[in-house]
Amino acid sequence: MNTQFFRKSPTHVIVTMGLLLAIEVILSRFLSIQTPFLKVSFSFVPLSMAAMLFGPLPAAGMGGIADFLGAILFPVGPYFPGYTLTSLLTGLVYGLFLYKRKVTWWRVLGAVTIIALALHLCLNTLWLYMMSDKAYLALLVPRIVKEAAMIPIQTVVIYIMGARVFSAQKKIAA
Repeated sequence: MNTQFFRKSPTHVIVTMGLLLAIEVILSRFLSIQTPFLKVSFSFVPLSMAAMLFGPLPAAGMGGIADFLGAILFPVGPYFPGYTLTSLLTGLVYGLFLYKRKVTWWRVLGAVTIIALALHLCLNTLWLYMMSDKAYLALLVPRIVKEAAMIPIQTVVIYIMGARVFSAQKKIAA
């Protein structure tokens, strides 16, 4: 059988993206540690994998859809579109750094750091501030500690997973 056909088949892409989306929602909504102002989860794994496999735009779409579906189907508070924007941008950043490129420590660290600093610390803290009327700096301090702890974990997990995805893609293409 021609594996090239299955790899580029729109059906394959849709099914794979659907599975990754479902995994992302489950990891984000059910297998995460959440407080009113902090959330620790491994939902970055399926999103970064979608970015590696399909690129920035599909990963951005998946991030936005996953956040929206998770918020509507399994709410933990009121829906706020800012978080959906952050999830969309997260998929976009992963895709820009990791799609069709050999996964290196620097690429992964760059993507994770930009996402942690610009999106999670700045944007998500802004969304929390807008929704809760708590002081921005009071929200920011514990989130800095959380992001500082998660950057190395995310970098290692994405690097290991990305190296495996890249070698599997090379085997399929051969």
